Amino acid sequence: MSTRFLHHFFSPRSVAVIGASEKPHSMGGIVIRNLLEGRFPGTLWAVNPKGYDSVYGVDAVAKVHQLPRVPDLAVVCAPIARVPRVIAELGRFGVRAALVLSGGANLDEARDGEASIRARMLAAARESGIRVLGPGCMGLIVPGRRLNASYASQPVQKGRVAYLGQSGMLGNAMIDWAAGRDIGFSHLLTVGDSVDVLLPDMIDFLNQFAPTQALMLHLEHIHDAQHFMTAVREASRHRLVLAIKSGRTAASDIANLPPTPGIAHRDQIFDAAFARAGVVRVDDSDELFDALETLSRMRPLKRDRLAVVSNGLGPAMLAIDKLISAGGRLATFSEATHDALCRDDMDISKPGENPVDIGGNATPERFTEIIELVAADPGVDAVLVVHAPTRMAPSLDTAQALIAARQRFRRNLLTSWMGLGEALAARQACHEAGIPTYLSPEKAVKAFMLMVNYQRVQKLLQETPPSLPFATTRESRAACRTLIERVKNEQRECLSHSETARVLAAYGIPVAESRYVTTPEQAAEASYTLAGPLALKVVHDGNCRPFRYRQHPHKLSAGLLQDLEGPERVAEGVTRLGDKVAEKFPAFTVREYCLQPMQRGKHSMQLCAGITRDPVFGPLIVFGIGGYKVNILADRQVALPPLNMSLAADLVGRTHAARLIREHSSDPERDLTRIGELLVTLSQIASDLTELRGLELNPLVLNRDGMLAVDFAMDLGAPARFAIMPYPEELREWVTLNNGWEVEVRPIRAEDAPLITGFHQRLSEESIRFRYFHHKADLTQRDLSLLSHINYDRQMAFIAEHPLPEGGKEMLGVVRVWNDADNIRTEFSIIVRDDLQGLGIGSLLMDKMIRYCRSVGTLEMIGKIMVDNRPMRALMAHLGFRLSYNMEEEVMDAVLRLNEPESDWQRLRLESPVAG
Repeated sequence: MSTRFLHHFFSPRSVAVIGASEKPHSMGGIVIRNLLEGRFPGTLWAVNPKGYDSVYGVDAVAKVHQLPRVPDLAVVCAPIARVPRVIAELGRFGVRAALVLSGGANLDEARDGEASIRARMLAAARESGIRVLGPGCMGLIVPGRRLNASYASQPVQKGRVAYLGQSGMLGNAMIDWAAGRDIGFSHLLTVGDSVDVLLPDMIDFLNQFAPTQALMLHLEHIHDAQHFMTAVREASRHRLVLAIKSGRTAASDIANLPPTPGIAHRDQIFDAAFARAGVVRVDDSDELFDALETLSRMRPLKRDRLAVVSNGLGPAMLAIDKLISAGGRLATFSEATHDALCRDDMDISKPGENPVDIGGNATPERFTEIIELVAADPGVDAVLVVHAPTRMAPSLDTAQALIAARQRFRRNLLTSWMGLGEALAARQACHEAGIPTYLSPEKAVKAFMLMVNYQRVQKLLQETPPSLPFATTRESRAACRTLIERVKNEQRECLSHSETARVLAAYGIPVAESRYVTTPEQAAEASYTLAGPLALKVVHDGNCRPFRYRQHPHKLSAGLLQDLEGPERVAEGVTRLGDKVAEKFPAFTVREYCLQPMQRGKHSMQLCAGITRDPVFGPLIVFGIGGYKVNILADRQVALPPLNMSLAADLVGRTHAARLIREHSSDPERDLTRIGELLVTLSQIASDLTELRGLELNPLVLNRDGMLAVDFAMDLGAPARFAIMPYPEELREWVTLNNGWEVEVRPIRAEDAPLITGFHQRLSEESIRFRYFHHKADLTQRDLSLLSHINYDRQMAFIAEHPLPEGGKEMLGVVRVWNDADNIRTEFSIIVRDDLQGLGIGSLLMDKMIRYCRSVGTLEMIGKIMVDNRPMRALMAHLGFRLSYNMEEEVMDAVLRLNEPESDWQRLRLESPVAG
C-alpha cells in the first residue's frame, strides 16, 4: 500500500502488451490499436507466444525476456490462468508496473493443490516488487500524455478531472457519458479486483503529482478504511472529490460482511465516512456529472437560500417541491426587492414573493432585468432560472441574453431549459459559457443541494471546535484497562452491569443510582437505601451484550420488573427473575441483580447513545431516539471517531431526537450541548479502550436535571483499528525548562485554534518570515484549520504549552512534520516564541519529533531554512542535520537520516524525491 513505482503507470516511456494479436476480439490487439490511435509517443512492443513478427505494425517477440529492453509498463492481456506466471517473468526481467486487464471467475479458489490465482499473483508480485494493477481492470488512460492503455471503445478528451473506479464496464460507460457532455479527463482508470495497487494508492499518487481539478470515484467496496480515509481526506482539502457507491442495498451488496451491531443499514456508515472526509456523495451516475458541472462552476455559497425565477408558476413549483423535500430553504426577499417586484407587474402569480413568476409573455430582456434584481438581494445565495420556450422568449435567445448579462448577477446562477427540442441549443450555449444548466428544475435543485452539502462537509473539515478539558486522569484510564484485562482473563466477552457502570463513572458519564446484589436478602437490605418505587433487572450472559434486540422489543430478555415497593416485593422479585432465567435460558449464568429507583416525570426523553464496531470502518459513535422501540423508529445516526464538539453537533443534528429537543426542551442549546459532550466522551472511551467492541447506553434519560444513563451494556473484542487515527494520547509528556517552568509537550488538537492564534500574535515579523518565508500578519480560518486539524496518519505537530497563573494555558512553541504517502521523507518546520528563545524549547521540540519520526519508520527528515536564520542553522547543526545551500531556492537545505532504507525502491526514492 504505497505509491511505489506508480509513476511507471502514469508516465511510461515504453509499453509492452502481453497477449496481443490481430484477431478480431483480441483484448491485447484492442489495447495496441488504442495506443497507436492515441499516438503514444514512446516505444511499443507486443509479446505473444505464437511468435508473430509484428502486431498492427508493432514489433513483437515470443517471450518477455526477448524484449530489447525493460519496458516501463506491461499491459497483461493473457488468459487469466497464465497471469501469475507472466507476472513472475515480468518481475524477473525488471519490469516495475503491470496492468492486468485479464479477468475471470473463481479467482480466490484453490485448485489441484495450487493456491488461488489471486494468491499466486500476489506472491509473484511480492517476490520481485513489481506493482500490479488488476486483474479485471479496464486499463489506464492519461490523455495529456497520449496514453490509452485500455480496451475503451472510444478516445478520451483531455481535461482536468480524474476518474478512478472499481468497475471496468462502468468506466467504459463513463467515457461515453462524458463524451456526450463534452467533458474531458486528466486520468481515467479502474482498478478492477486488484491484488496489489488499490484505489487509495492511486488517490495518493494523483494528489501528490497530478494537477487535477477534481476526483470522481466509483466504489464497490473498501479494503482498508484507514488507508482510504487518509487518502481522500488529504485529497479533499485541495480539490473537489465526488463519489458514487454501488451496493447500497442488501440485494446489491456482494461484500458478504457481517452486520454492524445496532446499525440496520450499513450504507449510512458510508454516508458518515464520505461526509467526514469532505467528499460529496451522489446517488447515481447521471447525478455525478450534474454535480461536477455545479461544483466546478459555482462560487462558494454563503448559506443555502435559493430564489427561483420562472416564466410560469407550474415549473417553479416543481423546483420548490424538490427543494423543500431535500431539506433546502426558499429565500425570503428583502422589503426593497419585494417592492421592486410589485412595481410594473413584474411578478404576476405571487407578487413580491419567491418564486418569481414573470409570465409567459416575458421577453429575454425582462428575464435578465428581474434576475439581476433578485440576485442583488442580500437574502439570496443562488438563483435558479426555470424557462419553458415561448414565442416571446425563445430558449436560445433568452439563454444568450443571460450569458451577455451574467457579469451583472451577484449570485450563483443555475438554469433549467425545459424541453428537448428548442431547449437543447440553450443548454449547450450555457454549458459552453460556464453556466450550470440542467434538463429539469428537479435536477437543478438536486445539484444545488449537492453544493449545500459540499459546503457543509468542507466546513466540518475546516471548523475549529471549542475546547473541552480531558474528562479523565491517567489513573482512571489505567483502572479501566485493568478491569478489562481481568474480564478477558476470566474468558468473558461482556462486562457485567456494575463493571460497565464503573467504566462510565471513570469517564464522568452520570449513571442512575444503583445497588448491585446477588441474593434476595441483599436485595431486601439494599431497598432501604433507595427512595420510591424501584426497578429490578437481572443481569445474565444473554442481556449484557450491547445492541442485541429481540424480534419483539418489548420482551426484554425476561429480565425486568418495575414499580416494586417494599423489601419483601424486591426480595420476591429476585427469586422470580432468577427462576425465569433458569427456565428460559438454562445455559446463561446470572451475574448480578441491579436495583434502581424508577425514572419517571420531569418531561424526560429517552435517548440511545453508544459505540459499535463495523467490519470495515472500525469503531463508530451512534446516537438517536432510545427506549425499547429503538430498532423500530430507525432514528439512529452514526459518526466516525474521533469526535469534537462540532462533529458531535453535526451527528446530533441529523436525528429526529434533535428536532424533538428543539421543539419541546425549555433550554434546547443546553441539552444539545450536554449530548455533544457525552458523544465526545464516548469517542474518547473508544480511543482509550481499544478492546472495547460495543457500548450501549439505552435508555439515556434527558430532562431538566441533566442526563442519566439508566441501562447500559459493554462487550469486548480484538483491539480496534480506527478509520481515522484517534488523538495519540500516549505521546503526551511533561518536562521542566531551564527556567523551572513545568511544560507539557503534546500532539496538537483541532481545539487548539485559539492557542495558535494567541501564539501567532506574539511572534515578531522576523520569526513569521523565518517560518512562512513571507510576512503573514493574521491567520485565516482555513489557516487555523490546516494548522490544528491534522491527520495523525500523515502529519504530526507537537506543541509546548505552559499553564498561566490566572488560569488557562499559553503556547510556547510548535514543531510540525508532513510525511509523504510512503513514509520516505518528512518535512519539518519549527517556531518558538521570540521572548522564550534560549530556554531550550527548540531543542526539546525537535528532539521529541525526531524520536517520534524514527519510531514510525520514516527514513529522512528534511527542512528549508532561510540563509539569515542563523539560530535555526546552529540548532540543526547541533542536532546532526546535514546543511547545504540550495542555489535555486536561495535557502539552506537541512537533511537528517532517521532510518536506513530496506529496499532498492526506498533508496531510489531517497536519491530522487519525485520518482514514484
